Amino acid sequence: MPADTCMRWALALSLMCSATVAQAATVWVGRFPAGASGLPEPWRVQQLDARVAPTRYTLKTWNGVVAIEAVAERSMALLGRPLEVDLEATPHLCWLWRVDAPLVTADMRTKAGDDYAARVYVSFKVAPEALGLATRAKLALARSIYGDQVPDAALNYVWDNRQPVGTLMPNAYTDRTRMIVLRSGAGDAGAWVVERRDVAEDFKRAFGDLPAQLGGIALASDTDNTGERARAGFAEFRFVSRDEICAAPDPATKRDDRVAPDRSER
Repeated sequence: MPADTCMRWALALSLMCSATVAQAATVWVGRFPAGASGLPEPWRVQQLDARVAPTRYTLKTWNGVVAIEAVAERSMALLGRPLEVDLEATPHLCWLWRVDAPLVTADMRTKAGDDYAARVYVSFKVAPEALGLATRAKLALARSIYGDQVPDAALNYVWDNRQPVGTLMPNAYTDRTRMIVLRSGAGDAGAWVVERRDVAEDFKRAFGDLPAQLGGIALASDTDNTGERARAGFAEFRFVSRDEICAAPDPATKRDDRVAPDRSER
């Protein structure tokens, strides 16, 4: 066999092996089934305050994407599930999301404005000995009010209305949750957008070298403070290795990682 032919075969086999390894590394945590009735297991609605109406979550096919639709009307509840993911092997979280529009009056710097058209919430478990006495006392108090779903630490990836992309700040209610603005304003509204985050690196930026394990993931559309209405979609959640590509489910229908909106849905 000629040397150049051998080289081409070797290159092809190398690419095939790389693709197989990358595919095997994917940990799907939110690939929603088409045609299912009800919300898929193990995703559950988590209502933090019984006095507040829960956001409505339904499964639908939206512009060809099987997704969770969240509709918030003066409401708040998470749709979440537990996780056990090795962030050393698969530290990057990929997903698709969309909003009809950002909120108008929200302001993440204040408790009265702590609402988001869309948010993705990643929670962590921290060894008790790594938390100070004051932090443990605060967490115990919070759990006595809101239940065991209050995490030791959490990251919130949000679609905000006014803060610039890249903003990292404590939540208005608790410094155990850090907010990271991924989208801001209406520029990307009305279409599916692909996101990719290095969760391990984001946690280190937010909390330093605090030893922690990933404990859960949740999504939400949240308008209980501002009293506004919002609609958002979420799909295709998976953890991948640093080398794997995050792509939209159908590359032939997207441009610049966006899927064209169906105007009848708006």
